[in-house]
Amino acid sequence: MADEAKADEAAALRALADAHSAVLWRYVVHLTGDHAGADDVVQETLLRAWRSPAILAQPPESTRAWMFTVARHLVIDEVRSARKRHEFTTEELPERAERDKTDALFESLLVEEALGSLSFDHRAVIVHAYYGGRSIAEVARELAIPEGTVKSRMHYGLRALRLALQEKGVTR
Repeated sequence: MADEAKADEAAALRALADAHSAVLWRYVVHLTGDHAGADDVVQETLLRAWRSPAILAQPPESTRAWMFTVARHLVIDEVRSARKRHEFTTEELPERAERDKTDALFESLLVEEALGSLSFDHRAVIVHAYYGGRSIAEVARELAIPEGTVKSRMHYGLRALRLALQEKGVTR
C-alpha cells in the first residue's frame, strides 16, 4: 500500500514537471539571464509544489500561476540576498598570497654566520642533530664519539650559538 502511494506521488511529480518545468525555466531565464540559476529555481519551485498537496489538487492553470509566482519570488529573494550582493564573478582566479620570505632569508643567513663562528666539533654535533634530525645515539654513531660527548658538545655548542646570535642583535 505504501509503495503504491509513493509510486503515485512520483508519477504526480513527474507529470507536474513535464507539464510546467520547460515553460517555467524559460520564464526564469527571461528574468535572470542565468541558465544554471534557472535550473535551481525551477527545481526549488517544483519541490515547493510537491510539498503543498493543496496546490497539486488545483486545476493545472491555477497550479501554473502559483508556480510562476513562487519562481518570481525565488528570483527576487536571490537578487536581494547578501550572497548575491557581495559575490563578484571573475574570469581568472586571484593569485595566491605568498608570505614574504625576506625575514626567513635574513634569519637563515644570521644562523649560518653564527654557526660559522662555532668550533668544528660543536658545529658538527648541532648540524647533525638539528638539521639532520638525528638522535643523540645516531649522532654519536655517525661521528664515532661517545653519547656523553655528543650531549656535552651540544650543550656548549648551543650556548656559544646563542651568544653569537645575541652579538648579532637577535634577542629571542
